[in-house]
Amino acid sequence: MASALDDDEILNDDYYSLLNVRREATQDELKAAYRRLCMLYHPDKHRDPELKVQAEQLFNLVHEAYEVLSDPQTRAIYDIYGKRGLDVDGWEVVERKRTPAEIREEYERLQKEREERRLQQRTNPKGTISVGIDATDLFDRYEEDYEDTAGGGVPHVEINKMHISQSIEAPLTTKDTAVLSGSLSTHNGNGGGTINLALRRVTSAKGWGEVEIGAGDTHGPLFGMKIFRNLTPRFFVTAQCGLQFSSRGVRPGVTTVLARHLDKNTMGYLQWRWGIQSSMNTSIVRDTKSSHFTFAMQLGIPHTFLMMSYQYKFQDDDQTKIKGSVKSGFFGTVVEYGAERKISRHSVLGATVSVGVPQGVSLKIKLNRASQTYFFPIHLTDQLLPSAVFYATVGPLVFYLAIQQLIIRPYVRAQKEQDLEKQQESSASNIARKKQEAESAVLLMQESVRRIIEAEESRMGLIILNAWYGKFVTDNSRKHERAKVIDVTVPLQCLVKDSKLILTEATKSGLPGFYDPCVGEEKSLKVLYQFRGVMHQVLSGDTEPLRIPKQSHRIDADT
Repeated sequence: MASALDDDEILNDDYYSLLNVRREATQDELKAAYRRLCMLYHPDKHRDPELKVQAEQLFNLVHEAYEVLSDPQTRAIYDIYGKRGLDVDGWEVVERKRTPAEIREEYERLQKEREERRLQQRTNPKGTISVGIDATDLFDRYEEDYEDTAGGGVPHVEINKMHISQSIEAPLTTKDTAVLSGSLSTHNGNGGGTINLALRRVTSAKGWGEVEIGAGDTHGPLFGMKIFRNLTPRFFVTAQCGLQFSSRGVRPGVTTVLARHLDKNTMGYLQWRWGIQSSMNTSIVRDTKSSHFTFAMQLGIPHTFLMMSYQYKFQDDDQTKIKGSVKSGFFGTVVEYGAERKISRHSVLGATVSVGVPQGVSLKIKLNRASQTYFFPIHLTDQLLPSAVFYATVGPLVFYLAIQQLIIRPYVRAQKEQDLEKQQESSASNIARKKQEAESAVLLMQESVRRIIEAEESRMGLIILNAWYGKFVTDNSRKHERAKVIDVTVPLQCLVKDSKLILTEATKSGLPGFYDPCVGEEKSLKVLYQFRGVMHQVLSGDTEPLRIPKQSHRIDADT
């Protein structure tokens, strides 16, 4: 069963980790883990008044975990939505005869009601700002034309076109949405604008329809309709028709797109367009985890072309991509290559060099920031000049590396530290409670651990000599950072049974006697133990399962 537990839920109580059982644990496994902890924490087993109070608190926590996980209905909700899922408004009364699937449906219904109440507060703003720059004077200028002109030695760079568009969505109901959009464009001093309103309705799980009206100072009023329909699970169709009113009369237009899943990662498209620019287009798009490939062919008036592009995706945290494409048709041939990379949590920066005949050389810079796109096409030369290609390629790379080192990395590092500090502050009281619980648990474990060690020593079994949990600093480049670890030798020894220690695939901060010493940071568990009189050592990730003893953990006597 999948789990939706997040960091906040872990800071509260991870019941599986507390009982040290798998998320697929059977009722027998849950009962065995519960009984084991009951024997450890039962208040009647402790005479000291202070220990008895602490034992009662931990016993109640273990009992709460078992009550939730042993009941199929509450466990179904907890597995999907965590502990907070049990506290949803309207969830107070549940029929015992309901199955986990029915309970899940009921919870989703309550969540849907919440979503509907928040529906009117949501919009989905999207925008694009494009600024075209003419920098041809950098490479195409002739020195003799400027010899007698004052200031002729300074190249002339100007902005020759701009385009701004913005749209917002206004959900009316769960099925109806209104989309308002507008745009302004200018090119060499001439420009205009448009405004459009679209009403979209989801007709079923298989399709939706849309009606659009618009007006502009260059093209006149517009009326259009669009429908989308899934014909089969692997095949869908989109049809769009419109009427454009202008001083030249009414211009109708129709566009139809047929698409089919060729396999898991490949789509095939067939497009037919009739109207002002009639054409037929077929394309194949293959998108995988590591690459994106597109092949397209179009026959039409005035644009007929062949196009092929390939994009390679690096499997890194910055989501780096490099891409290249070639497009050839009646207009000439264009070759493009470039790269894009994530520079912050919500920003992606990309640069593309375009080399073509007769288009010349251009550099296109694009920045995506959340739902906003900023596009800067810079036209460098009308000719195929090697110098323009070189500077268009090397210039942005050098500039990016400098900005990355001087601005982006320090900013991202400071942002992470700030977010981590806020997270630690918000969870400080919770962590203090978990720390107190862990310290109480360790005190209650002392007698049990003493008996376990005596039994293991008599059979030369598993003895935990030292165990630490938290953030370890082993990289020389991070020596300035401080290690944040806690001693968990006693809690781990308490989990040893029949000379074996088994930890499930869950965060270890929820284990009895554990707590999180460094919220939001990467943690590990380091264990030094003795088995059959031989020293062993292992370093395990926070959520990795661990089973000891193992031969691979053995410490060579010669080292």
